[in-house]
Amino acid sequence: MKKIKLLDTIATLKPIPIERLQLLEADYTSIESLPSGQVGTIVEVYEQEEEYHYLVEFADTQGCEYAMATLRADEILVLHYDLAIA
Repeated sequence: MKKIKLLDTIATLKPIPIERLQLLEADYTSIESLPSGQVGTIVEVYEQEEEYHYLVEFADTQGCEYAMATLRADEILVLHYDLAIA
């Protein structure tokens, strides 16, 4: 598996409960979770006891950030725009 790095674009693999989110827009406080498939950007990488965690910023199509969450590698999928040929 390719290493997840700063500024990678990701999608969530499962819903992220509101308790794990830092919501930045009051309009979203009524949601129960961030649904799977939401696209975000890795903005910080943390190493904790040989396991990596990733601070992910979620923004709308205009670039306005609405939530952040710290996620594990098994909760995200790195998105690729180009085909890498080995």
